[in-house]
Amino acid sequence: MIENKQVNNTNQQLGEPIEVKQAMKSDSPAEINSQESGSEVTEQMTAHNVPQEPELTEENGVAAAETIQADTAALADLTQQLELVKTQLEDRSNQYMRIAADFENYRKRTSKEKEEMETQMKRNTIMELLPVVDNFERARAHLKPQTEGEMTIHKSYQGVYKQLVDCLKRLGVSPMRPEGQEFDPNLHEAVMREPTNEHQEGTVLEELVRGYFLGDRVLRHAMVKVAAPKEDTPTQQEDELSQENT
Repeated sequence: MIENKQVNNTNQQLGEPIEVKQAMKSDSPAEINSQESGSEVTEQMTAHNVPQEPELTEENGVAAAETIQADTAALADLTQQLELVKTQLEDRSNQYMRIAADFENYRKRTSKEKEEMETQMKRNTIMELLPVVDNFERARAHLKPQTEGEMTIHKSYQGVYKQLVDCLKRLGVSPMRPEGQEFDPNLHEAVMREPTNEHQEGTVLEELVRGYFLGDRVLRHAMVKVAAPKEDTPTQQEDELSQENT
């Protein structure tokens, strides 16, 4: 009895009741229940993870065939729509290119017509001024001032003539210099022919009315005198023969 009391006292001092030890030695019902529940969860998870194969029936096959047929028809419809859109896009692109080309041609044509109209207006205006220039040149060629007053008048109208010629130069007008050149019907207008042996036939001997260029185009043809072959005079022998025949 005394020994049992000592053992019990020792156990109480260590803070381990006897009932706890006994419970630890024996299997706990809670542990058993937890093990059982864990096995059940594992079995349920295993059952859910395993896929079940669908049953192949005649109805499923018909439904699958109908689905494939519908998808094929939809794909064909989309393909047809895509081809139609491509055709429309190509037509619009060609139409745009034709419109752009027509507009570019119109722009070039109108620009060219505008330039030609401006050139023609300038040409007409200058043609109205050329007779004035001709009169100044005739006056300078024929008038010979003798007195100081005549010289003053001569210088004054020559100043006006020079100013007029400078204006024409700024507009692109330049005079022709045909003397000594070969006659060119595109530039010259022959109004006289002079027989001569000093120059080759067709050579321009004198410019009677001055011709002008407007840029690289002929503004007015030059009226010129052209060299012609000199007629041969009858020789003395020919004269004698003619006298004998008479």
